[in-house]
Amino acid sequence: MKHQQIANDKKSTVLTLTGIIVMILLAVTKVVPSSQIAGYSVFVGIAFFFITEAAAKTGGDQSGLRFHTIVADLKKPGVVFWLLLPVVSGLAALVVGKLLFSGKFVAHVLGRTGSILSFDKPVLLIGQVVLAAFGEEIAYRGFFFGKGVKLFPVWVCAVVSSAVFAAGHIAPGDLRVVVYDIAGVFIDSLIFSVIYHKTGNCVISTFSHILGNAISMAAVFTFF
Repeated sequence: MKHQQIANDKKSTVLTLTGIIVMILLAVTKVVPSSQIAGYSVFVGIAFFFITEAAAKTGGDQSGLRFHTIVADLKKPGVVFWLLLPVVSGLAALVVGKLLFSGKFVAHVLGRTGSILSFDKPVLLIGQVVLAAFGEEIAYRGFFFGKGVKLFPVWVCAVVSSAVFAAGHIAPGDLRVVVYDIAGVFIDSLIFSVIYHKTGNCVISTFSHILGNAISMAAVFTFF
């Protein structure tokens, strides 16, 4: 039994490192404006999340993807505060972006998301926002951060996973606006990492991700 556990741990370690490296390599291709493969880092992360959980025989309350503990996880100290924080950061980013860059910041964000979101079809848009956030959270918090912390310090995993996540959101545009946009994505990713670290459940970080994106999007079309 002990030898089997050691073998499972080794297999999980190799799979985790492999998945993280592939995700990094895919995401950083975004520095080339014409690159179209960075988004596949999410699919790689999702696949490796389930593969590593299966290899380590993770299940039940130990899984990084749990629906049956949602209520208990929300009651953990500080979770609700961190869950709501991206709403504040998102609105603040819009206000400051408006002051610094006029309408260029909102135009930039709509430009980089327009290819994957159907802004003219509300029902479809809701589904796209939910699925996109859920996929990113499984990949970057459930796998990259969640499995990475078993091999590296928490702060290293939070910073590196957030930097890679932010890199995957790079889009062509005014350098100042691009840097400002990516800085905001990086900060939100750090917040999602804290939520995952507190709950061990990417369903909770997904709630935060969806809420932050949805309210920011509503604010854009209502006030900006």
